[in-house]
Amino acid sequence: MAAASDLAFDPWDPAFLADPYPAYAELRARGRVIRYEPTDQWLIPHHADVSALLRDRRLGRTYRHRFSHQEFGRTPPPPEQEPFHTLNDHGMLDLEPPDHTRIRRLVSKAFTPRTVERLKPYVCALAGELVSGLVREGGGDLLTQVAEPLPVAVIAEMLGVPEADRAQLRPWSADICGMYELTPSPETAARAVRASVEFSGYLRELIAARRKEPGEDLISGLIAAHDEGDRLTEQEMISTAVLLLNAGHEATVNATVNGWAALLRHPGQLAALRADHSLVPAAIEELMRYDTPLQLFERWVLEDIEIDGTTVPRGAEIAMLFGSANHDPAVFPEPDRLDLTREDNPHISFSAGIHYCIGAPLARMELAASMTALLRQAPTLALAQEPVRKPNFVIRGLEGLRVEVR
Repeated sequence: MAAASDLAFDPWDPAFLADPYPAYAELRARGRVIRYEPTDQWLIPHHADVSALLRDRRLGRTYRHRFSHQEFGRTPPPPEQEPFHTLNDHGMLDLEPPDHTRIRRLVSKAFTPRTVERLKPYVCALAGELVSGLVREGGGDLLTQVAEPLPVAVIAEMLGVPEADRAQLRPWSADICGMYELTPSPETAARAVRASVEFSGYLRELIAARRKEPGEDLISGLIAAHDEGDRLTEQEMISTAVLLLNAGHEATVNATVNGWAALLRHPGQLAALRADHSLVPAAIEELMRYDTPLQLFERWVLEDIEIDGTTVPRGAEIAMLFGSANHDPAVFPEPDRLDLTREDNPHISFSAGIHYCIGAPLARMELAASMTALLRQAPTLALAQEPVRKPNFVIRGLEGLRVEVR
């Protein structure tokens, strides 16, 4: 086992946040499992280990299906955070079998490939409209004018949220997602609790309205979904809707701006993409690998496990470093090189195992729609100013991406 105290890995250092990938190379050279005291976690930097552990049932997103907080040696969350944890803990992402299996099966009945495919004309048309607006103005902030409104509108359309109510979705989501950073402040927690209460209350009313008058939307589908007598509880429906919004647009927003920032810094790759739009699907996969929107994913150790001769004990927390795994030279030749023609690209940006992202097809559709619209309508797109990184580590994104259409 190695320690990380003398390494460049520092998730609160602006220099690290600007470019964490050299520090990841140090971690990988140091070993397969690294004890990191500042967050009381065990870091896993290699692709093979991350990929295997995502599928290992000795680890869990929660431990509450098997242990109490006391039995697991953990302190319960403070009572004032209860609204956030009630919302978070009833979503698929933070459940384990059998609850996870039941909820994912029921959600899959409503969130089908056909449901996603039916949205394609809407997604492509909206992406085109948003890019047209950016072009008319000669540029602007790609984040607020294209990257953000597209997935928010799409998931809202899917859920059946009326257009008049959609403006509040993004602030609620941003406040809730603040809790997924490594050491959220009391102020961050308070904002997340407030957003959890308000968002849950809004969805409770929307669910009640759809019970009376069902539509073709996902909320109506979640209400109707049943299997062998099983149905989603109201809290499970609320938590599912919030999860789909948060995961369904936070990652897509950041994948869009991280990806375009990378493209605009690699003119040769961008020129090849502009010359051949058939590269778009491969470009999306490579950009998600190259600058990963979700850098870290956590698991609890439910039973002692051994990694490279080191025993990681029950009750420990493992931090799987997606960003590092996606730059592992054992899997990706020349991993720090952006290569839109990379053929073998088993990145893990959508996770793996039972928690593989249920919205991956939708995310890929949205990313392809916005990228294609920008390539067609803004072939002279260029950076207007150097972008600023958000001061976050886990969810990696930009404060904005100012561009110009020359």
